Amino acid sequence: MLYQAGLVLEGGGMKGAYTAGVLDFFLDKGIDFAKCYGVSAGATTMCSYLSKQRGRALATMIDYLDDKNYCSVSSLLKTGDIFNVEMCYHAIPDRLNPYDYAAFEKNESRGYAVVTNIETGLAEYMPLLDMHKDIEAVRASASLPLVSRNVEINGKWYLDGAMADSIPLLHSMTDGNKKNVVILTKEVGYRRKPSSTVKLIRLRYKKYPKVYELMKNRHIQYNQTLDFIGQQVKCGNAFLIQPQHKSEVGRLEKDREKLKALYQTGYEEAAAQYEALMAFLLQ
Repeated sequence: MLYQAGLVLEGGGMKGAYTAGVLDFFLDKGIDFAKCYGVSAGATTMCSYLSKQRGRALATMIDYLDDKNYCSVSSLLKTGDIFNVEMCYHAIPDRLNPYDYAAFEKNESRGYAVVTNIETGLAEYMPLLDMHKDIEAVRASASLPLVSRNVEINGKWYLDGAMADSIPLLHSMTDGNKKNVVILTKEVGYRRKPSSTVKLIRLRYKKYPKVYELMKNRHIQYNQTLDFIGQQVKCGNAFLIQPQHKSEVGRLEKDREKLKALYQTGYEEAAAQYEALMAFLLQ
């Protein structure tokens, strides 16, 4: 069933396995949202949700962990991207684990990849209309600073959407969604601390000073957004699903069993909140 609500998906690298579990639960229950906003890993997991391919988001995370062409220092040194672009955005969806483009096109839900314009320092919300072409927006959203090349789209340069808008609840609300379901990958009680990479950021992105400004202040913006989410949950405008406990999964986790366990946690915690979620969406 398509609900007139927004779905907001935080990033978090391989912690996105939690989101994959939540979204597979939604697929099992036939829960669709009018508009979906994915940031970084949230954007990549959102793709399989929009094509209704249950299990695919997790599979694309864990099936190629031993392949240096997937995510590795070797890829970073050879291509400038720690997540190999050719494999992640072409070989996997087109051959290794085919993306269901037809199912995506039939889906009434609309997806948006959140990206950061590194020249303006502003977030942009790119609609995913043709996944053959718009996969570049997903790539940009998930291109982490320092370990990814800048991504050019229509003559403009982009990187990780989380730099400018880690959790785009406010944008979803201003986009007309009165109800919103937010999925976080950080545990209850988490607060972001100042980045330890700001000096490197400043050196690497001299041509794009907005990147340094964003990263220097990101912890402040992020924690303010958490406070805003809390307020909206209390007001009944938002429904929050997030890990109840801190996981052992790192942003670039290579342990397949840890990722499977985090996926299962996401599925089970979504299931535990199913009745409350339905009450929220149907009220």
